[in-house]
Amino acid sequence: MVFSTQHLVRIAIVGAGRVGATCAYALLLHNLVSELVLISAHREHAEGEAMDLGHGMFFEHPARIWSGDYPDCSDADIIIIAAGAAQRPGESRMDLLKRNAAIFQEVVPQIVRYTRQAILLVVTNPVDVLTYFTWKIAGIPSGQVIGSGTVLDTARLRYMLGQYFHIEPRSVHAYVIGEHGDTQVVPWSLANIAGTRLAEYGKLNGGSLNERARIEIANNTRSAADEVIRRKGATYYAIAAGVSRVVEAITHDENSVLTVSSLVQGMYGLSNVSLSLPSIVNRTGIAEVLELPLTPSECDALQHSARTISAAIKLLDMS
Repeated sequence: MVFSTQHLVRIAIVGAGRVGATCAYALLLHNLVSELVLISAHREHAEGEAMDLGHGMFFEHPARIWSGDYPDCSDADIIIIAAGAAQRPGESRMDLLKRNAAIFQEVVPQIVRYTRQAILLVVTNPVDVLTYFTWKIAGIPSGQVIGSGTVLDTARLRYMLGQYFHIEPRSVHAYVIGEHGDTQVVPWSLANIAGTRLAEYGKLNGGSLNERARIEIANNTRSAADEVIRRKGATYYAIAAGVSRVVEAITHDENSVLTVSSLVQGMYGLSNVSLSLPSIVNRTGIAEVLELPLTPSECDALQHSARTISAAIKLLDMS
């Protein structure tokens, strides 16, 4: 199915907390949805969010918005899963695992009871483990199960590099791969501006990126969410912007390359793990996961990241 202006795009969001509601707002602002249903265990809260969003439609693009239940997933094109406990200050994403896995054991079977055609977009943390868990429970093709992954981490990295080099971030080409978490990897060997590797760019144009600067930028990228949570208790605006970008790539059938999380099999010696690599995203979900020419040390770091996620997956299987 090709999405078009004639096709009514229905998106269901499961979980109407701060992340889910902000995702809904971002989708509406970007005119990416014509029918939007909020599904939550806290039905009255979801009703309030739907009312509030609906009242604002006078100023935006028309859309039908309501608080519903799992049968409303039957005609959904994309289902965003944002249900789960929020990350607390000082708490790692992996600490959330068992609490949120229990929620997913209830949520995912309810979704696939009513549809097996929709693309499932997992936002809840730890997103890589829960993306794999969702795929296992749902029993649908892996390309239909997408985790928000390191889309936001990549944006944060490019933002910081843009500040460093005084370049608009969208003109910086660099990725964060692997886990959306502590073991994430920045493949510096591939980062470039105007097709020029950053080390060479610095020599030619000033602002050389030395090892100390690389470590600082990578660390700040990794800890960005923790710093936001420490200051305001939660992060949701930037998450919603990243989710909106993934939805745009799907609904517009863009074939865009985004660092989303998905099942990885046979690349870099990895198997049975979900993590982020640059992937082609279109109306089918993930059309292809791209393999990068990583250096040996970058490949080792990616494999370490995969082992961390795999250990959490095994822990979940044993529980």
